[in-house]
Amino acid sequence: MRRRRGMEQFSMSFLDAMSCGLGAVILIFMIINHASEVRATGKHRDIAQNLSLLEEEVLEKRSALAALSAALKETEQQREAAKREMASLKDIIEQEDDSDEEVRIREKNIKALKQELKAIEKQVNSLREEKGDGDATRAFAGEGRRQYLTGLSVDGERILILLDSSASMLGDKVVDVIRRRNMSDARKLASPKWQRALNTVDWITTQVPVTASFQIYHFNTKLEAALPGTEGKWQSTDQGKRLTEAVSNLRRTIPANGTSLELAFRALQTLDPAPDNVFLIIDGLPTQDVSASQTGGVSGRERLRLFTTAVSRLPKSVPVNVILFPMEGDPLAASTYWQLARTSGGVFMSPSEAWP
Repeated sequence: MRRRRGMEQFSMSFLDAMSCGLGAVILIFMIINHASEVRATGKHRDIAQNLSLLEEEVLEKRSALAALSAALKETEQQREAAKREMASLKDIIEQEDDSDEEVRIREKNIKALKQELKAIEKQVNSLREEKGDGDATRAFAGEGRRQYLTGLSVDGERILILLDSSASMLGDKVVDVIRRRNMSDARKLASPKWQRALNTVDWITTQVPVTASFQIYHFNTKLEAALPGTEGKWQSTDQGKRLTEAVSNLRRTIPANGTSLELAFRALQTLDPAPDNVFLIIDGLPTQDVSASQTGGVSGRERLRLFTTAVSRLPKSVPVNVILFPMEGDPLAASTYWQLARTSGGVFMSPSEAWP
């Protein structure tokens, strides 16, 4: 008896149709993926072009600065040569008994040299103003010629710098602070973290406009002006001389005691008119009030309360730029100071160990 042929579950036509459908899906995915790659490539090309333009602009400015530096150096050499020649002529007149005619000629030469010297000095001052880093008042001796995109804008008519000089500035960790606190004053002054904070103040002062007024305070449980006797008074830069004096005084300050941020912010109320730019260099939330009455450990909640009280002392519409050197065991400091900078219209940054 002839056996029946079994029913086929899938025919060749069905498998062909499935294969075509799968191929179509794969093709669609490939087209979509290619379009994404094209868009990404175009975006990257725009970024590369913008970066190239910025690099060209930086190179042009560096070349201009190098040319100005060379011109300034040459002009200063000419000035020194004129001074030496004038001094030499004066010595000759004093030592030799020459005729009246020769004396008159030499006096005439000296007069001409004095006029030339004045012209050279005027040119030197002009070149120095043109060469300055923006409106920089002083030079900062750093390592190499590094440039930093910090977002900090050191401008305004009245600039206030507040430096935390509490014991916590001796180290990034509690154990380091405790260890260095018992060392000699020389070792305290040489603490890497404290030196970074001082260098930060030094860098900021180099950016202060020549025409601006300034004040620099350092604070812990006491508030002191970097220039003794100037508390509550704005100071002129005096072509950078007063700024240099203030920074030199700070470099002799030894970190000690706790941190009263309220004391620092209260100082703003004694300055009239109020500052239009404030730079706060600090490493954590405050641990003391204005009376320095806190004893023992201070909880995170208590430190936040002290911070809130301190901020309430700030005048309105005064931007506070915060430069934070984070301290171990103070996790709320970064977000809290960031919020202060943001709401006041300032800038927040937590620099690396190589800055400035």
